[in-house]
Amino acid sequence: MSKQWLEWAKELQALAQTGLHYTKDVYDKERFQRIREMSWQMLATLNDSDLEGIKALFHTEDGYQTPKVDTRAIVWKEDRILLVQENDGRWALPGGWMDITETVSSNAEKELFEEAGVVGKADRIIAIHDHHRHNAVNQIFTIIKIFVECHYINGEFKTNSETIGMDFFDMDYLPTLNDGKTTYEQLELCWRAHKDASFKIEFD
Repeated sequence: MSKQWLEWAKELQALAQTGLHYTKDVYDKERFQRIREMSWQMLATLNDSDLEGIKALFHTEDGYQTPKVDTRAIVWKEDRILLVQENDGRWALPGGWMDITETVSSNAEKELFEEAGVVGKADRIIAIHDHHRHNAVNQIFTIIKIFVECHYINGEFKTNSETIGMDFFDMDYLPTLNDGKTTYEQLELCWRAHKDASFKIEFD
């Protein structure tokens, strides 16, 4: 039930934000602002967060609300897949939010270098996933995850603020994953694409 309430709260926030952007009527603005504040209260309750923290997440959001984009780089070396270890000890495909100054390919390459110390070249998109359909962790924002296969050029892990290590793993011996970012099913999908040059992009 909480997941459905989260979806309703997210939709109310988006509708109120859009209404505030487009309406010219001062009374409608007041109504939309109240609906937005109520959605924030719902999101804070559903996520066990403080209200000010939720407000901070949305303080730069304006206009018609659209999904956030997350790119994930897929790199193979002798049929082993590259994963990075995060600060909590779990592993994931290197990646993160797409910067407004980047393209899909350049963002995947940038995140790959920043998190794994690997220089790679983006070759093709494997999948475009709706986060809440494929990943376990509920998110306040709607997230579109784009999986980009890159070929390995060279690399050496460098200490950074987001990851504590990197390694290449055999698909039969995968570590514990951060399934809010990368699932075993998504890695299996990457493996099938790796073995099939004619693989068709999976989306939704």
